[in-house]
Amino acid sequence: MYQLAQLVSTLVNFYEMLLLVYIILTWFPLREGGIVYDIAMVLRSLCEPFLGIFRRFIPPMGGIDFSPVIAVLALNVVARLVIGILV
Repeated sequence: MYQLAQLVSTLVNFYEMLLLVYIILTWFPLREGGIVYDIAMVLRSLCEPFLGIFRRFIPPMGGIDFSPVIAVLALNVVARLVIGILV
């Protein structure tokens, strides 16, 4: 069971890194056809469904989108609950 908990932790950490990279890439204008644009589109297809859940409930305040922060916190809470059940 410890190995399964470790796998869950590793997957959650990896997804958090994907979210972080995607969020940082959204700060910069990207041109179509570039490698960075392609990476951003792949990350968008992986991250946007999860972030979209939180964007429905948390509107941008003052032009700043706080939903990624809440999404990462929620992901950590769920991961800790799952790991607590497994261990």
